[in-house]
Amino acid sequence: MAVHHVVEGPADGPVVVLSNSIGSTLRMWEPQVKPLVDNGFRVIRYDTRGHGESPVPNGPYGIDDLGGDVLALLARLGVESAHFAGLSLGGMTGVWLAQNAPEHVRSLVACCTSAQPGNTRMWLDRAKTVRAEGLAGIAQGAIGRWFTQPWIDANPEQAAKLSEMTATTPVEGYASCCELLADLDLVPGLPKITAPTLVISGAEDKALPPDHGRVIADGISGARFEIVDNAAHLGSYEQAGRFTQLILDHLKGVA
Repeated sequence: MAVHHVVEGPADGPVVVLSNSIGSTLRMWEPQVKPLVDNGFRVIRYDTRGHGESPVPNGPYGIDDLGGDVLALLARLGVESAHFAGLSLGGMTGVWLAQNAPEHVRSLVACCTSAQPGNTRMWLDRAKTVRAEGLAGIAQGAIGRWFTQPWIDANPEQAAKLSEMTATTPVEGYASCCELLADLDLVPGLPKITAPTLVISGAEDKALPPDHGRVIADGISGARFEIVDNAAHLGSYEQAGRFTQLILDHLKGVA
């Protein structure tokens, strides 16, 4: 599937692919783009299928579908291998790619994510609710999961803008991704991953607490694990400076 994407930075720079969370778009990575480009990287952001401006096929979706979309995108752009950074659902996509297409993954950054989200009934119920009622209610609740209350209080306009990403996500795309998360289990394949890996969790992430990140880091030989204070689920936005520096240090350290 041809997903919507944006490419920025030098044509000959090392490629970094950025993958969004459920209920967001490629805009969630805006704080990272300029620092990455300024450091010589070619940045490819894309909207996961069913999100933003990407196609919205009928479900069900599998994690292999999401990973396959990335491989098709790299092929279309003539990119043999790339660094991959994803948050939440995007991080799970990256883990799948590192397990199943290692020749295309130069390194992996898995942010605020999990190899086995669990809460099967919650995800299935959310999919059912979204199909029945739309995403307005979900969008309101998402902000409280994405950010700490002090950040929301200090940045009400940004919070409202980011909430709009969820509110305008296509219902079928969001619901189908919820169903994907309901039974996802990438844990058995973690020891297969050979890409240099950085796992970052937000200390205040109630959606996927740091224990989820620790499982990934413990399962991958040589993986580095970092917990960022005062960061909830969308830690790359709330604590953009710290996340960006960790990502840059990781990318620069990869031979």
